[in-house]
This record gives sequence, structure tokens and C-alpha cells, in this order.
Amino acid sequence: MRTLIILMLLAVLVMATTCYESHESMESHEYLNPFINRRRANGFIQADARLEAITQERIRERNKAPQERQREICEDYYPCELYAFHHGYAAAYRHYFGRRRTK
Repeated sequence: MRTLIILMLLAVLVMATTCYESHESMESHEYLNPFINRRRANGFIQADARLEAITQERIRERNKAPQERQREICEDYYPCELYAFHHGYAAAYRHYFGRRRTK
């Protein structure tokens, strides 16, 4: 009978030490509100570098150099593209589109 009481007291003691919730677990305030608001979340979650690179590429696509625009115009017009194979895109653009005059 004595050993049963001692084993029960020992079991209660082990249960009390392992199931005790310390004050340190309450310090993080996650116990009361486990979710974080968006503004605080943006402070430590960094944007993906690939996403930023894609955004920069989209900005570059909108602001093209004049030579690149001329080359695209020349590529869309087949005779200009053929001329460009022999003389270059700058000469082909001047040959087909450089002398245009608006009335």
C-alpha cells in the first residue's frame, strides 16, 4: 500500500513538472493573439528577389531604346528585314522608314 501511494505521488509530481505552463510561454503574446497584422508581417518577410527582377523587366519593356523600337518595326515589315540581313537594321530602317514625311 505504501508503494502505491509513493508511486502515485511520484506520478503526480512528474505530471506537474511536465505539464506546467511557464510564464515565458506567455511573454510572446502569441497565446492571446496568434495572428500578426499585415504591417508587422511585412517588416520581417522579404519580397522574393525573382519577383523584383520580373517587375524590373516589365519596366524595361515599357521604356525601350529608340534603336530597339526601330528594329522591331523593321522586323515586322518583311522587305525591311531582308534588307537588314545584308545592310544592318539601322540602314534598313533608314531605307524603308527614314524618308517618311507627313502631310
